[in-house]
Amino acid sequence: MLGRIHSIETFGGVDGPGTRFVLFMQGCPLRCKFCHNPDTWDPTKGKQVSAEEVIQKALRYREYWGKDGGITVSGGEPLMQMEFLLELFTEAKKYGINTCIDTSGGCYSDHGPRFELFKKLMEVTDLLLVDIKHIDPAEHIALTGVANDDIMKMFAYLDSIHKPIWIRHVLVPGISDFDGYLRRMASFIATLSNVEKVEVLPFHKFGEYKWELLGIPYQLKDTEPPTQERVENAERILNAGLEQSKLRREKQ
Repeated sequence: MLGRIHSIETFGGVDGPGTRFVLFMQGCPLRCKFCHNPDTWDPTKGKQVSAEEVIQKALRYREYWGKDGGITVSGGEPLMQMEFLLELFTEAKKYGINTCIDTSGGCYSDHGPRFELFKKLMEVTDLLLVDIKHIDPAEHIALTGVANDDIMKMFAYLDSIHKPIWIRHVLVPGISDFDGYLRRMASFIATLSNVEKVEVLPFHKFGEYKWELLGIPYQLKDTEPPTQERVENAERILNAGLEQSKLRREKQ
């Protein structure tokens, strides 16, 4: 089984607990307007690697991981290559490696062969970093090009099996940075019992040059990053939902 990857980061500090060996997969079904890696979209590009090759490379850095580190698979969208992820994480567990998936959930399915594959993958996955691009269905389509129905179904399934998740939300002025949307998101988080952490990621334009190199119009050229005050406001609102999620978990 070969996976198609975009790149590797050997000392990741923001993609899960501890220091992480981060594998960025190639291919993504979403077209987020704020994406800073549009060069990962095309599933036919990138480099092909085997699971064993990745594991052996990762093990070279294990001494730096500490007690919490491990392997995170990001993207692109990792769930586009679930067969490879299952082989990779099954091999990782032979070495006692902590495993994490950073996903949008954009290609999740709750039935058929892909769902059966996803269930097997969850057996060897310790943590998921799950994006909420936008809580409003219509705004989600406008922002990413796809609906969020399946994403919400994935949240429900992960909650039902008590799989730990961190929720990430990119705060974009004029799109997602409205208190009404943030409160709706907090209310949704409060319905879950498996949320360990909520991260607010301020919108930035560091990847704008990639859009230009690819010849794709960058639609957020005139959008500025949120102020620190707005970031703290979002954190305050969403963490209120997180506290409710923790209380729900304690009652189980």
